[in-house]
Amino acid sequence: MAKVLIVYVTTTGNTEKMANIIADSAKAAGADVTCKTVGEASVAELAGYDVVAFGSPAMGAEVLEEAEMEPFFSDAAGSLGGKKVALFGSYDWGDGEWLRTWEDRCKEAGADVIATVKAHLEPDDDATEECKAFGAKLA
Repeated sequence: MAKVLIVYVTTTGNTEKMANIIADSAKAAGADVTCKTVGEASVAELAGYDVVAFGSPAMGAEVLEEAEMEPFFSDAAGSLGGKKVALFGSYDWGDGEWLRTWEDRCKEAGADVIATVKAHLEPDDDATEECKAFGAKLA
């Protein structure tokens, strides 16, 4: 059974909805799942999990949420070598550039990026199904 940690930040609730769908799907697929906001998580605990999923909305010019996720992720990057990582989040405009940039940063840190999923604003039916498949992949 995979131990999965989901760490996310949300500003409007959309990324939180995604995190909950992903967590429920991973649990249904047999994973042992812990889901926390970035403010509740610590970089040190990442080592205790087989898979870490990070979630953040796109902000500004398609960048990570700057107040909490960016500093957390910057601190965590050094401990991602060889770790299975997945990324998710919601956006309002643009084309998901923030997620591609984030994936590149994970790969540069030596992480094995196993999945990404994005939703335009609140997850619609298609995005919900993608989140469910994403969660199952984490397990």
